[in-house]
Amino acid sequence: MNLIKSTGTFSFFTLISRISGYLRDILIAIFLGAGPIADAFFVAFRIPNTFRRLFSEGTFNAAFIPSYSSELNKSNKSAKLFANNIFNILFLSLLAIVFVIEIFMPLFVKLIAPGFTENSEKLETAINLTRITFPFLLFVSLSSFFSAILNSHNKFAAASATPIILNIILILVLLFGKFLADKLVYYISYAVTFAGLIQLIFLIFFVRKHFIPKISFNFKNNKKIKLFFKKLFPSIFSSGVTQINILVGTIIASFQANAVSYLYYADRIYQINLAIAGIAIGTVLLPSLSKYIESKNTNKIEFIQNKSLEYCLFLSLPAAAALLVASEEITSALFGYGSFDKNSVMNSAHALFYFALGLPAFALIKVFSSFLFARHNTKIPFHFSILSVLLNIFISVYFFNKIGFIIIPIATTISSWFNTLLLLFYLISNNYFSFYKNFQIKFLNILFVSSFSSFIFYQLIQKFNEYLIYESDYKLLTIVLLVIITILIYIITSIFTKAFKISDIKLKY
Repeated sequence: MNLIKSTGTFSFFTLISRISGYLRDILIAIFLGAGPIADAFFVAFRIPNTFRRLFSEGTFNAAFIPSYSSELNKSNKSAKLFANNIFNILFLSLLAIVFVIEIFMPLFVKLIAPGFTENSEKLETAINLTRITFPFLLFVSLSSFFSAILNSHNKFAAASATPIILNIILILVLLFGKFLADKLVYYISYAVTFAGLIQLIFLIFFVRKHFIPKISFNFKNNKKIKLFFKKLFPSIFSSGVTQINILVGTIIASFQANAVSYLYYADRIYQINLAIAGIAIGTVLLPSLSKYIESKNTNKIEFIQNKSLEYCLFLSLPAAAALLVASEEITSALFGYGSFDKNSVMNSAHALFYFALGLPAFALIKVFSSFLFARHNTKIPFHFSILSVLLNIFISVYFFNKIGFIIIPIATTISSWFNTLLLLFYLISNNYFSFYKNFQIKFLNILFVSSFSSFIFYQLIQKFNEYLIYESDYKLLTIVLLVIITILIYIITSIFTKAFKISDIKLKY
């Protein structure tokens, strides 16, 4: 496998997904803004979207791929039997969960958005919308199962392209925003669930060469199945700890008017880079790393782990720096239209600044966790994630009344760096990971180039500031051009300083 090529394929479709997601969100910002209706929708959308991220962005892979790969090494028949048993248990369990939550939806919404109880109209809207969107959970979880099978066979394109379907369907609905008026929020909620069904059908079409599911109530709950589900919950919690921290933040933010919306828009911006720097690398890394650990190929293990860490830093550090120096300009250019006023831009940008400080940590958690998942170890990342979430909750709750919603991105960043350091210390102390000789020089090169390019970006922002003010009709075009220029400078400088080598593109892992 070529790590850069496979990551590039995954990243390409993920980037298309994020761009189409941005177009979707800018339409939501125009028609819904950051008011009570928007808050209600984002709570309803946050639940299925969080589960999409928890299941589809490498988390399900962490438990499934090592086990499925082991069965593939024995025979295709053994792998298909294992996969079919997992499918049937997942299908029946998820169906039951969706059915129960739909019945008790009022209680469920009060748990995830307790602040809404002060506004009965907002609460009722959130309950109705969440009832509509919640079946998406069933479809997206099963989609993640089929994606994991494709990834196990080193097929990454279809799985990474699937989220684009959701964005396209929502965009098509939002284009009729003016005509749908107050009913728009209900139509886009129905579109979420419909898109989930289409995504599932799309993946079944691509996975049919490797696996065709057969619904059966006579599945075998043997040791292999028990071991898988024993690993699944910890892997969901540990690999998705950033999303869980954000979900916790949404619950706390519900007590402040419009805060849920501010956090949502900030989250959408930094997720573009996280998808490439952390999720893509972690997802692509896992199948090959699992194979080398199974065969005890020490040299390959050390090489692929160091290269993964190197690429993660190469992608996340400059992105974090760019968001720090131009959080307000970027937020304004992306979402500062229609109902999304100056105050909304300022608040979302403030949240984005503090999320940016944690961006490298969010990505590193994905990569470091994969090092342990490939060893069938989901308990340690799970334990560290619990500590991280508890720290996040403590900081958020303790300071929320004093400084408001902005404590949520601060707490998420602090707890994520805490989690990252715990993972790194554990990996090194247990001889699961060691830095190769030239890593420190490589890291300093990346740090220097990231700092240099962010300085150039800041200067460009200052020079063209008149085109980036809220009222400017050219702010989106301006920010896109400045970002492209900065990326080109970053790449050229990286090659010149050897922070990145062109020869790495052809390396096989």
